[in-house]
Amino acid sequence: MLTLHATTPDDYHAALRAHPTVLVDFHKDNCPGCRMLELSLAAFAATPQAEGVVLLKVKLETLGDAFFRSLGLRQTPTLQLVRDGHDVARLPGFQSPQQIHAALADA
Repeated sequence: MLTLHATTPDDYHAALRAHPTVLVDFHKDNCPGCRMLELSLAAFAATPQAEGVVLLKVKLETLGDAFFRSLGLRQTPTLQLVRDGHDVARLPGFQSPQQIHAALADA
């Protein structure tokens, strides 16, 4: 699983356009759930199901509250699954590797 980091809104939108399957990790510093999700994402990345998925890391402190609110985000962590530029799933809060796999399989 390729990991990218968005440091501007343009980076975020460009990554969604450039890759067919993007799993966006909206996170922030000092967030226990975000740190736990990081472990789940690492475990998921080691599975065959992660092949072809791009993980896009988007940090609240870098892009700001206004950007997060413009996307309708209400909490961190939140995972967003984007396929071919379309938002197909949002997973708020901590997700286990199995939940991440299931979301990708169902969408």
